Amino acid sequence: MSRSLPKTDWHPASWQSLEASQQAAYPNKAELDRVVAELSRLPPITTSWEVDALKDLIAKAQRGEAFVLQGGDCAETFDECTSENIVDKLKILLQMSLVMIYGMKKPVVRVGRMAGQYAKPRSADTETRDGTTLPSFRGDLVNRSGFTPDDRIPDPQMILRGYERAALTLNFVRSLVDGGFADLHHPEYWDLGWVSHSSAASEYHDIVSSISNSLDFLETVSGHQFHRTQRADIYAAHEGLHLHYEQAQTRYLDRRERWYNLTTHFPWVGMRTAQLDGAHVEYFRGIANPIGIKVGQGMTREWIQDLIRTLNPNNEPGRISLIHRFGAKAIEDHLPPLISAVREVGSPVLWVCDPMHGNTESTADGTKTRRFDNIVSELESAFRVHQSMGSYLGGVHLELTGENVTECTGGARGLTDGDLARAYKSTVDPRLNYEQAMEVAMRIAGLKHD
Repeated sequence: MSRSLPKTDWHPASWQSLEASQQAAYPNKAELDRVVAELSRLPPITTSWEVDALKDLIAKAQRGEAFVLQGGDCAETFDECTSENIVDKLKILLQMSLVMIYGMKKPVVRVGRMAGQYAKPRSADTETRDGTTLPSFRGDLVNRSGFTPDDRIPDPQMILRGYERAALTLNFVRSLVDGGFADLHHPEYWDLGWVSHSSAASEYHDIVSSISNSLDFLETVSGHQFHRTQRADIYAAHEGLHLHYEQAQTRYLDRRERWYNLTTHFPWVGMRTAQLDGAHVEYFRGIANPIGIKVGQGMTREWIQDLIRTLNPNNEPGRISLIHRFGAKAIEDHLPPLISAVREVGSPVLWVCDPMHGNTESTADGTKTRRFDNIVSELESAFRVHQSMGSYLGGVHLELTGENVTECTGGARGLTDGDLARAYKSTVDPRLNYEQAMEVAMRIAGLKHD
């Protein structure tokens, strides 16, 4: 049973009385307030029943009865809010989930890093190029990537543009799903045209053929169509970083007696903003959504225990997901003590492995990349550590794309540092391409080994 929060105990703007890290400095405060007020009157992007449905699914995954696949861009951009890009993201999530269902023999919950992942934390407030220092680019929700003084001024209007792009994205996804795009009877809808040559595509098509033949057989024998195979729910997630944006779409629903963040289904808080006395934890404390907490090498057992007690005081199932990101070389030392610490608290949590962020490095020429072998190594270590400690790794959190990019090295094609420049499109962090993402899915499903 969720905790009912009296309106006097918490408010969507109560975070403003605390220190808020990673927030942009808006020069026009009156315009920011006007935009937040306008956004608060606009229709929500998600609904409370969708949020509650996802929480129930996460609770199921916490019990080991499902697996969560969370994937998408490191940072969405307004320019890439196109039907083609959205369809490609949906296709790769559907293909990966189908492979994982086939291999793991359990439901897969699909959560896209989409429809709101427009703000990014930065390691420094400013950026210097050729002797010129300007505010850092904080994502399309805040300012513009061009390196000019005008581009880098935080613009409240970008908040409205982000809301519009997020709503367009999620509404298009819903239309595709409701229209039969995810129907197992027609998996050809999911094919990405450029990968017909890929060995991963060939393996995937063999799996699809096996599933389709089994489905046809069962429907023929029973005389009934299995309608649940005709749709697949896709949930949206983003880092709840820009607190004015999150606040504006947070609604109190009398019939449920709870506050909901209706910009998304699943917001998460990063370690850079997870201070116990900070504004982000205060904001996350009051919303009813399932929430994620990023966990890295700097996380202590006391910190993680206090976060869980603060954010889930009633030990509500489905509420907390812990997304750990240590790096391939550090996970076996750092993860076990945190598993023990969380167990002491008594709260159900979903453990999710993010094998991307702890394995970011730079090439000799300064290009950010990730080595596929390190990504797989951390993921395999995560499964091994959880199993050895009687825990359950119930999800994976990946930065990936359906585009034909060359941003991470390694994988089936053996991409090298020299290949990166061929199709490096990310403006922030490197992503897995189709073949690499599918190989990860097959390894999770136990269908592929070294």
